[in-house]
Amino acid sequence: MSFECRRYESIRFRSMSQRWVLVALICFIHGSARWAFGKDGFGQESIRSLPSKAETVIVNANILCCDLKMSQATSIAFGKGRVLAVGNSDTTKEWIGPSTQVTDLHGQTLTPGFCDSHLHFAALGESLERIDLRTANNWSEVVELVVKQAAQKPAGEWIEGRGWHQSKWNPLPTPNIDGYPLHDLLSRLVPNHPVVLGHASGHACIANAMAMELASVDRDTEAPDGGEIVRDQEGNPIGLFRENAQQLIYRAQSKGEKSQTTSDSNWNRHIVLASAECLRNGITAVHDAGITFEEADRMAELADQSKLPIRINAMIREGSGSLLKSMSNHRWIDRGDGFLTIRSVKVAMDGALGPHGAWLLEPYDDLPSSTGLNTISIDELEKIAMLCKRSGWQLCVHAIGDRANRETLNVFEKVLGREAQADHRWRIEHAQHIHPNDLPRFKKLGVLPIMQANHCTSDAVFILERLGQRRASENAYRWRALVDAGSIVPNGTDAPVELVDPRVSLHASITRKLSSGESFFPNQCLTRSEGLLSYTLWPAIASFHDHDSGSIEVGKRADFVCWDTDLLNCADDSILKASVQSTWISGKQVYRIP
Repeated sequence: MSFECRRYESIRFRSMSQRWVLVALICFIHGSARWAFGKDGFGQESIRSLPSKAETVIVNANILCCDLKMSQATSIAFGKGRVLAVGNSDTTKEWIGPSTQVTDLHGQTLTPGFCDSHLHFAALGESLERIDLRTANNWSEVVELVVKQAAQKPAGEWIEGRGWHQSKWNPLPTPNIDGYPLHDLLSRLVPNHPVVLGHASGHACIANAMAMELASVDRDTEAPDGGEIVRDQEGNPIGLFRENAQQLIYRAQSKGEKSQTTSDSNWNRHIVLASAECLRNGITAVHDAGITFEEADRMAELADQSKLPIRINAMIREGSGSLLKSMSNHRWIDRGDGFLTIRSVKVAMDGALGPHGAWLLEPYDDLPSSTGLNTISIDELEKIAMLCKRSGWQLCVHAIGDRANRETLNVFEKVLGREAQADHRWRIEHAQHIHPNDLPRFKKLGVLPIMQANHCTSDAVFILERLGQRRASENAYRWRALVDAGSIVPNGTDAPVELVDPRVSLHASITRKLSSGESFFPNQCLTRSEGLLSYTLWPAIASFHDHDSGSIEVGKRADFVCWDTDLLNCADDSILKASVQSTWISGKQVYRIP
């Protein structure tokens, strides 16, 4: 039996229609068949190796299974990394033996381990060592933070920061171009260190004079395709680099790395830091949205040594030539006992809305001279799509603007052809702004929209400025419309663009509430059940792991999170205060609240 995402098309958690029940029954039967007969997961060999008694039994818990029926239970038994029984104390008592650890949760809530369906894992770890600019209220505060860092570093050493957003500054810098500061103040106060400061979205950066000098950037430097060097009226670079033009600065920075050994050591440290940050937030699995083949090899080495602390489903981000050369020997499913999967390719069609990089069908309301940036040619995307189709790889395309989404869907439709009806699970990452005419195409083509709900509430302060009232209401963050049209909407944070805190995205998905207390087009909210599924079962579907994870069911991996709050029934704002008490992977407690 071939599983298709379309089988979820009639799920509605506001009613229990007969069609919903039929879909749930089909999926339940199908999932059970996969377990029993060993299709892609927990098969007969594993069944024969099951323990006669559980290693751990949890009792007196509020268990939210997050399966299709949103089942609830009070007790669970697990051993050898798998769920053995779910139900009540009578269900699990037969699994208790002399060496079984029995844990009483005293009514606390247990959910499946949360999965962030789109973040940048090593970059998250690296961000924890950079200057955090998210709290800077204006350009002067940004420069002040850099000055403090420069006082602690030897001259000539690079200074990095990330998280600034010009649309959230008050006041705007003077002078400015389109709200962006000129580098002069930064260059004057920090003259002896090269500085690069990443935009919150990751789609622009600011560099000081020394960084531009090391990058050989001057008034005669041409921007690469899909990028922009912002200039003043005289044609001089102001220090702002959009999209692909950022590489001019980052390549200069990478040349300064001392050795490959240092680079490897830094990368490994960032993986450790990112893992710890995820585990304390209840995240047991991530979809890493863009790594190189070299980084994939590093991850494989860690997985083989049982040194990957959480489960990673990684997307390769390389050009068509590199993919053609290396795809065949980098396809790994559940390597390292289920901790590393690589079967996906990541491509970026455009930039982000904040720095005017999202590719739009109509010009920006606040920048009428621009419709954004197309960061990859249609021909190159078609080549990569054909490679993925022929090789059986999943294709994941970053598309934020409505034109980027339309062009991506066009390519998918052209390349997939009749195979659009097959179980390919190709994805559009972010899918933030979709023309109403393109909404039904997601279901028709079997394409999964991957959204980060926290982007909606974070970006709402400038969406109306960028798009205007009509486009914002018709196009922006259409979660409800997509689910009603038959799609699922896996959730995440896009960390380090935003904090890797699932509570924020979960709360945003069901309230769309801003810091002001107002809700941004609340008719597009998800229900509470859908919000929980967007962090559990739906991401598992999006990575082909729904047979093995994403819900608490017999035979699935024993990956859980214990919360002090009932996430299904608490008040909306209580979600933001919910505390992770412990995190479990393969039945082992890997984090416990201090």
